[in-house]
Amino acid sequence: MHSSIISFGQYIPSKRIKTEEIARQHSKDPAPYIKGLGVTEKSVPNQGEDTFTMAVEAGRQALNSVAEDRYLPPLRSSQISAVFVGSESHPYAVKPTSGMVASALECHPFCHCADLEFACKAGTAAMQIVDSMVRSGQIEYGMAIGSDTAQGKPGDALEYTAAAGAGAIILGPENSKNAICRIEKTLSFTSDTPDFWRNSEKKYPEHAGRFTGEPSYFRHTEEALKGILEITKMEVGDFAHAVFHMPNAKFPSKIANKFGFTKEQMEHGFIVPKIGNTYSACSLLGLISVLQKAKKDEKILLVSYGSGAGSDAFVFTMLKDGVELPSDERATEYVDYNEYVRCTS
Repeated sequence: MHSSIISFGQYIPSKRIKTEEIARQHSKDPAPYIKGLGVTEKSVPNQGEDTFTMAVEAGRQALNSVAEDRYLPPLRSSQISAVFVGSESHPYAVKPTSGMVASALECHPFCHCADLEFACKAGTAAMQIVDSMVRSGQIEYGMAIGSDTAQGKPGDALEYTAAAGAGAIILGPENSKNAICRIEKTLSFTSDTPDFWRNSEKKYPEHAGRFTGEPSYFRHTEEALKGILEITKMEVGDFAHAVFHMPNAKFPSKIANKFGFTKEQMEHGFIVPKIGNTYSACSLLGLISVLQKAKKDEKILLVSYGSGAGSDAFVFTMLKDGVELPSDERATEYVDYNEYVRCTS
């Protein structure tokens, strides 16, 4: 038995800061950053928002998206018996985000919960765990969430991209009437590669500059991609959509060009230029963007990346046409650097 995506939800803060504003604060020319990173603005958490609150909002939208479809049986939150939250910005060192989310959403009290960490791929790691539990028959429905309020040291290159957001995926059996998209296969490629890290007593992460590229992001993403193509006997042209982890716009574009993915295959999941890198939420938010546009029988490729380092690869098949999430009626609010510091401190 395969598992399938039953529903999905997202939460992206309404506040934004432009690349020009960050560069201005540090007396830098913004042009090289915009050209090099391909990010013109990024999301900023509102005061009082954190990984937990955003995870709850994304999870609630995932539940409501099923309940609001009058043609399908509603999915009650009490049917969710597993909640896994991936993040590198859990609000507590000792107090599980996942347990708080399960309680806030009123999931089944006999609920498997755990917090996960694997840099930016903790969200897809959560999805792999829930997928395994559904396929084994241990649970019927579970929720995987990636949520982060990512931060970069003032003046560091990360400050131009480190963003905030959450993505939630509900998985269940493929024979469910609510099933949208089947997970055909997933695999991971992992090594000990010290490209990015944060000690427990430190506020901001450290990174190895250009070392985060070739031996880290590119090696792991390419190995996971080649591995899943080999075991599924699929080719690049078999996919209607492809999503790669987006630490910036340059890295996934380079992978796509190297393997021959077209602009059309990439366009729906390529969300980084306007919201930045939402870390553990990034790959899930790219997938969620695709799931709203994809058509029945289309194949989707997803390859995440987490520093440290590893990549998770997935192949999906759409079981029906994609489902649009409700329009976000909130007005985008652009903040200056001082307000940005207040929101992220």
